[in-house]
Amino acid sequence: MNSILVVDDHPEARSWLVDISLRAFRGASVIAAATLAQARERMRGTHLDLALVDLGLPDGNGSSLVTELARRSPETFLVVTTIFDDDHHLFTALAAGAGGYLLKDEPEDQIIDRLQGILRGNPPLAPGIARRILRHFQDQAMQPLARRPTIGKGALLSDRETEVLALLAKGLNRTDVARVLNISPNTAAGHVKAIYRKLNVSGRAEATLEAVNLGIVDPPA
Repeated sequence: MNSILVVDDHPEARSWLVDISLRAFRGASVIAAATLAQARERMRGTHLDLALVDLGLPDGNGSSLVTELARRSPETFLVVTTIFDDDHHLFTALAAGAGGYLLKDEPEDQIIDRLQGILRGNPPLAPGIARRILRHFQDQAMQPLARRPTIGKGALLSDRETEVLALLAKGLNRTDVARVLNISPNTAAGHVKAIYRKLNVSGRAEATLEAVNLGIVDPPA
């Protein structure tokens, strides 16, 4: 991680997160901002490897910035750092595109370890948050398929990502997906990467299975 954005309106928390970022990734360049507007101004023209974003900011919700970054820079790893551990804030942040969710009341050594785990392919999640996510999907699995929420409405994927997933599940490759949706191959590749990250899958076969489970495509006859 060479370039990191930290957004938090509380000076002490912001300084603490900057310090944690530098301890987790020595030599990294850290941009700090107190508001959404300041973050947008300071990160302009800068490639970000990692963004740590608080939710409750003076000029809006940090999830809006997560959404912007997820669409504009899908290669940036997005982590929400917050004091809110309820389902509403958690799933809103994940739906916006966050790949991690850390609570600021965790010991800093554990936060550093979880951030470093990104390089090992481990999503940075507090244990209580991970259990909450598992329980959410276990509850969904217990519901009849017809009662499960559709993925394009309030779940993890955006409408465009749902379209891309449906095409992937039908056997189209990234070039074909780009042609069908009239988008560039790079944009299609970015959507595929975001889908894999949000569904926690590593390939087309697993993504297709998730598409069937979520009711996006019909199971093979």
